[in-house]
Amino acid sequence: MKTNRQRALRTAGFSVLGLAFVLALGLTATGTQLFAGGSAEGNPARAAGVALEGAGASFPAPLITAMADEYRDYTGGRITVNYQSIGSGGGIRQFIEQTIMFGATERYLSDEQVAEIEASTGGTAFNMPITLGSVAPTYNIPGVDTGLVFTGEVLVDMYRGEITHWNDPRIVELNPGVDLPAVPVQIVHRSDGSGTTNVWTDYFSKVSGWWADNVGFGTSVDWPRGTGANGNEGVAGVVQTTPGALGYNSLVYATLNDIPYGAVINSSGETILPDLPTTSAAANIDLPADTRVSITDTPAADGYPIASFAWVMVYERLDANSAIETREQAEELVRFLYWTITDGQELSEPLDFARLPQAAVDRATDMLRRLTWNGEAVGAEVIAAIAQR
Repeated sequence: MKTNRQRALRTAGFSVLGLAFVLALGLTATGTQLFAGGSAEGNPARAAGVALEGAGASFPAPLITAMADEYRDYTGGRITVNYQSIGSGGGIRQFIEQTIMFGATERYLSDEQVAEIEASTGGTAFNMPITLGSVAPTYNIPGVDTGLVFTGEVLVDMYRGEITHWNDPRIVELNPGVDLPAVPVQIVHRSDGSGTTNVWTDYFSKVSGWWADNVGFGTSVDWPRGTGANGNEGVAGVVQTTPGALGYNSLVYATLNDIPYGAVINSSGETILPDLPTTSAAANIDLPADTRVSITDTPAADGYPIASFAWVMVYERLDANSAIETREQAEELVRFLYWTITDGQELSEPLDFARLPQAAVDRATDMLRRLTWNGEAVGAEVIAAIAQR
């Protein structure tokens, strides 16, 4: 097991701005109780190894990829988790088309999508929280570092073209003492279906009647202006290489690439930078049983206003998902997902994601217990077996 800052984002093939990166996170190996006494000896199905296939949001992709790497080591290389960062829209599509075992999104399944799945499978689809993160306004202004202050209304007016230069009086007023140049604002947005876009535009729709009426929110919108880029990786790349750029990214993409990012004045009038405490504060709510909830524009005085859960999508009837062919795959999927919401949460904070609050862990555990395989309570059986070790 790797310890003492050796546990890294050892993500072969995963890149930000097209470059492989490795982070020393300083983590202690955890989660071994899932496999204590669980040797593959005498169990040919477990000895052979299992590959779990998932796809979706780029927002939690650094965390899911790190979890996959860690989990492979925990299982002695026997379980591999292959996750493709294709955006929430692609993840939802592939999940509904049953070409993946699980999807990931920051835009939870709609009532219509859940109803469609229930009609076709005889069971529901769960939106299981896996992490909690922030979407930060990222920018490239010569000579200006992290910490530039925005309001929601100013961000909206920059995205709609009402504010066109960085030395606009409204931005200057929010940032006394900052030397803002007369550089044009170059708007950058996602070009693919994106849960990050859903979070960003959901916030815009709450703080701006104009945006709500004319653009709205969703994984894809008709942008008033700007340059599109694919994935959080793509937006980060355009922002980093374009003087005057303003974009939006999951916080980890800004911190990994040393891209300046801003603070946002929340509904309580407090100036809040996205970080672990302010993201966690935004989620201090009464979480519904299905966890499908927006936490943007939080009323929490110490909460960052552009935060969201990220969810894993999984079928209640695992046998109804044609991507899952055997009970062994179903069992291993349950084990992995349960690990992500328990021991796997140790990987969250070093990657600028907040640990799930206990209420979210409890809701997710209840969902996993309800997973079945050909009528058998595979989820409850796996979790009970883990508890006995």
